[in-house]
Amino acid sequence: MKKISKTFAKILLTILIIIKFESCCFYSFTGASVPPHLKSISISVADDRSGSAEPGLRESITQKLIQKFIDDNSLQIVDRVNANSILETVIISFNDAPAIVTAGENITSRRITIGIKASYRDLVKKSVVFDKVFTNYAHYPSDGNLNDRNKAIEEIIEKTSEDILLETVSGW
Repeated sequence: MKKISKTFAKILLTILIIIKFESCCFYSFTGASVPPHLKSISISVADDRSGSAEPGLRESITQKLIQKFIDDNSLQIVDRVNANSILETVIISFNDAPAIVTAGENITSRRITIGIKASYRDLVKKSVVFDKVFTNYAHYPSDGNLNDRNKAIEEIIEKTSEDILLETVSGW
């Protein structure tokens, strides 16, 4: 019985040491690479050149990007006049097409793909940090309602805004 207790005690002690080590050494890489001269960012309203005329798309993308940067807290959101950097986005493509077609040519799933060109500029050094296209997609049931389609669009906006944030704060 004593042997089991000693073994249990050693295992418990090892687990506690690992937990203590991980908690003292845990840190986030988010924002770790932002140059010290960049303290603020201006985020322009997304421009829609996709030809889709999807209602509210530009506003949704812009709001999600702003919220991502507020949550990340690496760069302060300011107006263009007071910004050290600027992020401009353009919706360049919006495609809603069949994804899965079964026998008898029945469409069971649709795929929405959105392409967004993002340009991030350092206004202090007057340079382009990146000018890149981000593309993401999501599926929704073809027999679903408008709510299913909107959820797919929201999922794409979430993924793409996260990709743009990471490229901006960690892509140095």
